[in-house]
Amino acid sequence: MAIDFRRSWSDADLEMYRDTAARFADEVAQPNEEHSRKRGHVGHEIWRRAGELGLLCADIPDEYGGGGGDARHEFVFYEEMFKRSLSGMNVSVHSIVAHYLFNHGTAEQKRHYLPRMARGELVGAIAMTEPGAGSDLQAIRTRAEKQGGKYLINGSKTFISNGYLAGLVLVVCKTDPNERARGISILIVETKDAAGYRVGRVLDKVGMKAQDTSELFFDAVSVPEANILGGVPGQGFFQLMGDLPYERLAIAVIGMAAMEGAYQATLDYTRERKAFGKALFELQNTRFKLAEIAAQIQVGRAFTDRCVEQLVAGTLDAATASMAKLWVSETQGRVIDECLQLFGGYGYMNEYLVARMWGDARIQRIYGGTSEIMKEVIARAL
Repeated sequence: MAIDFRRSWSDADLEMYRDTAARFADEVAQPNEEHSRKRGHVGHEIWRRAGELGLLCADIPDEYGGGGGDARHEFVFYEEMFKRSLSGMNVSVHSIVAHYLFNHGTAEQKRHYLPRMARGELVGAIAMTEPGAGSDLQAIRTRAEKQGGKYLINGSKTFISNGYLAGLVLVVCKTDPNERARGISILIVETKDAAGYRVGRVLDKVGMKAQDTSELFFDAVSVPEANILGGVPGQGFFQLMGDLPYERLAIAVIGMAAMEGAYQATLDYTRERKAFGKALFELQNTRFKLAEIAAQIQVGRAFTDRCVEQLVAGTLDAATASMAKLWVSETQGRVIDECLQLFGGYGYMNEYLVARMWGDARIQRIYGGTSEIMKEVIARAL
């Protein structure tokens, strides 16, 4: 009997939605994967196609153009993409941007931006990290100086997911340089024809080769005062902290999907590949390794599913979400490394799914808060 990794939070309607997501992954994303990996981005058309199919902003209310579902709908799409190592569309970041707008934006900001994000007309990015400021967001140096009824943004950002294709960037900056947390605001920048806005390099990463992670530069970029997220300056740090459980659980969900995809690919390969006159799967070491992997996935699935249920119920706290991200991302690295080993030399070739997953997995322990930051968040709750 095959191991069943069924989600406890799923239902018949979600499985129908999963079919749509799977078809998109197989028929739209997968055929363009090689080209996307070579040029470093997936292009705008695939985002618009996802929007047409209702796969973007699935948990945003339909009054703002979203799907009217909940986080489970978002996670279904992430799973179908990442179990195939289709990481070029950073849909989770796009969704997080939509959540910032929905949870903290003014009524006008929601009406103006969310429907276009849901249609894939605007790709969302959030610009936090700077060359000299990563985990310590209070140390950012990008400034937004008020002049009359507008703000002028000056500074630079790096490691920005969706940065090359982004039509909407939430820029984390200092509106009061004399304050730390209370001096931070989030400004909404629509990038088209924005004077002084420039995209730098699409960065050459270890993994996620089709994902457009970029540098962004702001040279006196002018935005109206009305473009402060929520309409009130000094709230940016607290807005960022409020949405971290969603972001960190999304990373855990992605990690679980990647582990399941790698496990299935390895199981299939070892049943077909022959060594010493028999299938690799018939060797005890192979069987034991796969047994260990299956057990770890089942354990992770149980905990992650509970977290998903808590998120939907509105009871997921920061420490528990951090536990999910920490455990899953660390386990993902070990599991996919074991899978690669079972492929032998072929596992090191990028034409194989497991090699791509191995490269993609490494960032999971860094973005969205490093493993060390996760431990600190958990320790504060002890």
